[in-house]
Amino acid sequence: MSLGWGIAATGRIARTVGTVVAEHPDMHVAAVGSRDPGRAAALAADLGAARSHGSYEALVRDDAVQAVYVATPHAQHAEVVLAALEAGKAVLCEKPLTHDLPETERLVAAARRSGAFLMEGMWMRFNPLVRRLVGLVRDGSLGEPRSLHASIGFPAPPDPSGRLWAPELGGGALLDIGVYTVDLARLLLGDVVDVRARGSLGPTGVDAESSLALTTASGAHALLDQSLRTRMPTTAVLSCSRGWAELSASFYAPTRMVVQVGDEEPVEHEVPDRRAGFVGELEEVARCLREGRTESDVVPLDETVATMRVLDEARRQLG
Repeated sequence: MSLGWGIAATGRIARTVGTVVAEHPDMHVAAVGSRDPGRAAALAADLGAARSHGSYEALVRDDAVQAVYVATPHAQHAEVVLAALEAGKAVLCEKPLTHDLPETERLVAAARRSGAFLMEGMWMRFNPLVRRLVGLVRDGSLGEPRSLHASIGFPAPPDPSGRLWAPELGGGALLDIGVYTVDLARLLLGDVVDVRARGSLGPTGVDAESSLALTTASGAHALLDQSLRTRMPTTAVLSCSRGWAELSASFYAPTRMVVQVGDEEPVEHEVPDRRAGFVGELEEVARCLREGRTESDVVPLDETVATMRVLDEARRQLG
């Protein structure tokens, strides 16, 4: 049976994920919702959806919608997620789940009370190369992981009303792109026990650029750079006791990974489709629903909370 998705919002990421849904043989876009009825109708037509709605409340109440993908700005996630959970719908919410730790904890608690499925859309975790790297770490092929160096950045013109810069929309480099570096560090190195953040704020008061030094419970460390002012390589290098691995740009959706173990020649691994992570996260929701699960073991809710805890502390230190 085809899984019917409701797409909440009409921006670039909503269109991208909606297109992946529409092209999937076991899924379809049942409806699109937006506060702008015209934009909702236009995207619904493009994605082959039978209906569109001029409010998120109407979208989550649509009987044809079994799962909701939330792609509104960060600070608006909570409203839509809570409405969908109350309607008994499964929810996949674009990263980060919310704009701060208390709100993240509130949504996780609401999901667990309702018994409805909730997962943060951390599509990086479903990229085949990232999953292969996690496997190499967990089976000991690379030895003990000791350090991660990762960067992500691009120059974004400071627009006070834009999503990246407006405080009321959850702007800032850490929430928009730093969530990838921090989540990768936690995924590969384990729980973070110490956070040191340095950086600068933009004209609207959100963080424009930062460098984080994280220490994990095992004594491993991560050096993470994120910026809305500087173009960065967007690569990640993991160094371990027996070898190393490099995820090519962009490390959150890599198509190439190089691995070297001991004195062996480096080995290249490739995947052709940068959208593989989107396919993976959508299929994970479908799998969990088939199996009666209320959360994913690939992106557990406790992991989402732990990553936001690091981001909150880094933002606090940056002021």
